Amino acid sequence: MIASVFGIVGRFAGDLLTSALGWASSLLFGRVPRSHQIVLVLMMAGSFLWIVLLLGLLVPSIASWGLAATPHPPFVNTAWLGVALLFGVILLPLGVGLAGYLVPAEGERPAGMAVLREILRGYLLAPLISGLLVFLAGVGIVRKVRSRRHGWSDTHVPIVVKPGGYDQMAVDLQDALVSAGLPVAAKDAPWVLTLPASLLTRVAGDNVRKLRPDRLIELKGPSLRIGLYPSDIAISCTKRERTRARAAILSRLATTTAHLTTSAEAQEVEDRLQRLALRDGQASPGSGATARAALEAIDATLLDLAVPTDEWDILYRLRLQIERDLLIGAEPGTAFPGHEPEGSHAAAVQSPTGADAGVTEARLGAVVTT
Repeated sequence: MIASVFGIVGRFAGDLLTSALGWASSLLFGRVPRSHQIVLVLMMAGSFLWIVLLLGLLVPSIASWGLAATPHPPFVNTAWLGVALLFGVILLPLGVGLAGYLVPAEGERPAGMAVLREILRGYLLAPLISGLLVFLAGVGIVRKVRSRRHGWSDTHVPIVVKPGGYDQMAVDLQDALVSAGLPVAAKDAPWVLTLPASLLTRVAGDNVRKLRPDRLIELKGPSLRIGLYPSDIAISCTKRERTRARAAILSRLATTTAHLTTSAEAQEVEDRLQRLALRDGQASPGSGATARAALEAIDATLLDLAVPTDEWDILYRLRLQIERDLLIGAEPGTAFPGHEPEGSHAAAVQSPTGADAGVTEARLGAVVTT
């Protein structure tokens, strides 16, 4: 029975720590393109392993316990382990620096002596990243405990803010929440969230610096707190308000300055959908026919788009949402279930008659079914 209790507690603690470390890494580096993810994972894993090796080297009892608890050949003793730990502490930062050098695309990497400088920078990045990961993991755990104390639940919406679009996204999401009957005020995020990004900015090179958040804003209401990060939207509130807040935010993300996907091909389709929404959200003669032609072209692209299933599903949802907004005469991105559309653009959607009306009804039925 005692072993079962420890097992349950261990799984809970493991899930909590994994979630906190994931949030910490997301805050430090953002939701990066898929081409960068593997090197960033190696960079963070190498930094975290470095601090573990350093602790084992400085505190021999930790190394001895790890050796005793791990199956190993008879010739491996504490002396061999000490040598391995020493070499790991010395050489691992070079791997962290190499991963930092490989972050950008091949054509954007530095050349010449700058390569050596970027690799040697690992001796600064390894202790800094490992320390920040541990610090932010602690912050994440405290935030989860606070949410539980208030009876709140947490949900996350992964995003990729477009360059220079963070402030506009904050304004758009604040307006969306207010229109949903959830009044919030925009405030600067607390120092425990801004300090890590500031430290990383001072130490990291341009390769890593351009991936970290430039500014952090929180939207706060009476029983609602939303953290806006360039890589994530963290919603903490009561369960009753969570669904409404998430619906308002997801609806607005269809046309604000952020991507919901990470691959270049999927983001290009997102940009096409946003241009269609912004152009046809304003009524003009013949805009209904133009929108139908644009949607058909996007459908053809989706049928041949080789992206992960989750990204394809996101693109299809965005496509249906924008078509639905245009059909009901709403400005795309401003209407969500149960919300009265702001403004009317009926001229853009009144053109379907006869056979076109049947197609429109069928499409609306597909949206409702989905």
